[in-house]
Amino acid sequence: MKYHSKITGWGNDALFFLEDPEANFIIIFNEDAPPELADISVLHTKEPLLGEPAVGDMAIIADKVFTITAIGDEAKSTLRDLGHCTLVFKGASEPDRPGCIMLEGDENLLVADIQKGATIEIH
Repeated sequence: MKYHSKITGWGNDALFFLEDPEANFIIIFNEDAPPELADISVLHTKEPLLGEPAVGDMAIIADKVFTITAIGDEAKSTLRDLGHCTLVFKGASEPDRPGCIMLEGDENLLVADIQKGATIEIH
């Protein structure tokens, strides 16, 4: 396992982009994120990144399985240093932005899946 963290909460606007089919992403941040960033983020426990995520790795978010299809240039360092990246559920072969990890899965991540105690894992 390269990463394992638990969701501790989310900001008022954190799930807005997940509900929008054109956006279809969540922003994650360690639970000590500054308030202005916490408001748009899914917050999680601060955990070490044990290995760099790579294309083809499996990500499990709230018990739903996704394959990493692309990783932005900044995503690995921000995930390691801040627990931060944007998880985009579009399955593209190129990242939308430098801080994105692109994911593809058989099931959509739903707002109802985001619960305190749910895990974010990378294998």
